Amino acid sequence: MNQTFAVERMDAAMTDALFEAVPAEITVIDHNDEVVGWNKHATRLFPRPMASMGVNIRHCHPEKSLDKVLAIVGEMRAGTRDTARFWIDLPVGPAREKHKVMIEFFALRDKQGRYLGCMECTQDVEEIRNLTGEKRLLD
Repeated sequence: MNQTFAVERMDAAMTDALFEAVPAEITVIDHNDEVVGWNKHATRLFPRPMASMGVNIRHCHPEKSLDKVLAIVGEMRAGTRDTARFWIDLPVGPAREKHKVMIEFFALRDKQGRYLGCMECTQDVEEIRNLTGEKRLLD
């Protein structure tokens, strides 16, 4: 078996810590298009109230983007797409300065390639876009 993580050795606390440490907001949708979890509860760019748990994605996305989200998820379910990436300018923080925010969808599949759901990742990439030169480890 080719397995990257020894998942049987990761307890719930470690799994939760892993998802919270990922430098992006993650929302996981199951094969029924229902929200089954997310991270970064206190710091999300797109907050998710606990009432979102178990809700169909049709009720979680703005009307103007819903058709596109459903098309992406439909293509993932059909096996014709594995990823989708796009970016927007979004006012962030107390000063409401515009930041570049990247949003990615990833199909989740089992080892046989069957669709299990998808993961939506949202990340403020403004700081990354402004990197210059080099910064070495421990500089």
